[in-house]
Amino acid sequence: MIRFWKFIGYVFLALFNAFSIWGALFLFSRGFYELSITFFVLVFLIDYFIFSKGAYPYRYMIPAVILLFILVLYPIAFTIKTAFTNYGTGHIMTRQEVIDRLLTDPVYTYVPDEGKNYIYEIFVRYEGINPTGDFKMLVYDENGEKYVVGNIKPIRMQAGKMILGEAHLIPLEKYEVMKENGKIITIMDGDKTYNYFYSPVDKETAINEVFFKSKIAFPILSKVEIVNNRRERLSLRFSNDGTLKLVEIKHLYRMALSEVVENGKTVVKATLINDLTNRPLLEEDGTFYDFDENGDKVPILGYISYLGGENFTKIFTDPTISGPFTKIFLWNFTYAALSVVFTFAIGLIFALVLNNNTLKGRTLYRTLLIIPWAIPAFISVLIWKNGFFNETYGVLNRFVVNGLFNKESIKWMTNPFWAKVSVLIVNTWLGFPYMMTVSLGALQSIPEELYEAASIDGASKSKRFWKITFPLLMTTIAPLLVGSFAFNFNNFVNIYLLTSGGPAIPNTSTPAGATDILISYTYKLAFEAGRGQDFGFASAISILIFFIVAGISFVNFRISGSFEEVNR
Repeated sequence: MIRFWKFIGYVFLALFNAFSIWGALFLFSRGFYELSITFFVLVFLIDYFIFSKGAYPYRYMIPAVILLFILVLYPIAFTIKTAFTNYGTGHIMTRQEVIDRLLTDPVYTYVPDEGKNYIYEIFVRYEGINPTGDFKMLVYDENGEKYVVGNIKPIRMQAGKMILGEAHLIPLEKYEVMKENGKIITIMDGDKTYNYFYSPVDKETAINEVFFKSKIAFPILSKVEIVNNRRERLSLRFSNDGTLKLVEIKHLYRMALSEVVENGKTVVKATLINDLTNRPLLEEDGTFYDFDENGDKVPILGYISYLGGENFTKIFTDPTISGPFTKIFLWNFTYAALSVVFTFAIGLIFALVLNNNTLKGRTLYRTLLIIPWAIPAFISVLIWKNGFFNETYGVLNRFVVNGLFNKESIKWMTNPFWAKVSVLIVNTWLGFPYMMTVSLGALQSIPEELYEAASIDGASKSKRFWKITFPLLMTTIAPLLVGSFAFNFNNFVNIYLLTSGGPAIPNTSTPAGATDILISYTYKLAFEAGRGQDFGFASAISILIFFIVAGISFVNFRISGSFEEVNR
């Protein structure tokens, strides 16, 4: 029985290896080199853990190793790689994908001046009295000969959908047809029958034009190039009267050998040529440029290219970026530091009050004071934003500032200073219960004998606090304060929900706001930038954040270690 289960296990392992290696090779062929290498390393480690006697204990770590590689190490490697590229809006595809698109995409085609128009008719298969999307297209050439558009062959696919298809014309003689008064009314293909449905030159079929355009022309035929026996390409195009005509088209770009200047030398290489102007496209900074009638560069398509350290250097060299980035960086430290100071100060005050054994109703007070921590943060933040800080009907402006003090409303969300104040108020509200809880626990661990001895020596309450309570409290709390600083340094949710990083900082080329911290700034760069997404630049900032937080964590470990030494 044991041998049977071993055999089953080895079968599953062989299937896992085969699937993983196939997946790794597939990913490598598609350009996902980091993920492919991750799969290869995982397969090697898993096989080593299973077949090596010395690595037997590591077998139980296989699930953790898989999650570590897929969810931690690969994202880190991908982020580092992206930080050195221009990956973002306008630069999503690889260079080869861009070239393929320029050569094949119907968008990059034109109708030549001498191009011919072709009459066509659409025949559809009916189910009962209802037409379907199953159709045949009959094409008349300039000599009056009739052809049927054959089966459509997908040339380019994206997310399972056809982007470009190709079909050839087949002589009508290969199909059975039925005529009425000399006009073809039915085309038969095997056991399927297609009835005459629409033609742009037949006004009697105009009633069917909407169905033709919505179910056949736009979703299918607009993406198909029809090739005739002279290798000419035909496609549907709008005419001046709004009808779709079948016309001869040509692709705007083609590959050819041309002389280009690289590094001061003239070399011959394969380049993209504009078929109308016969000029080669300019390839610069990961973008293909064409030229207009004035000779000015016009960007066509961009691709992912390696930039080196440009994303990092422009943080410090580009004034429109370095200025806002410096402000955000300094505010990030200020926000995290003040959040720790305020939450700790208020939490400690409440903890000192609740630590008094003679206080009646301590349990009730403790329960009430823990509520801000117990309620989900996103609910509290939205209540503060819409209920308290709203500049028109918020409680603070309407009843306190206007009603009690008769002053002008405070612009909580549009004034940079007051926006920062509002962020700190909300973060203090959300954070002080945690500090109160940990401070209360630390206070209760301080021996009462120390206070009794200090009282006998005549020490006042303030001296007892600063000489006994605070030093012993900090021994326990200091590492938590450093951890709280690191948490607030990357506290994205509160900033984003309350102010969305606003108000905006003027004279900047990036979506920087006065209350943005580095993590919210990175998020806006990656997903909400008005000029498009910039994953490369956002990844560069993410790496900087990593080193900052890693430094904070290092300090935290050193502080924790030093206190451990003191305790010994």
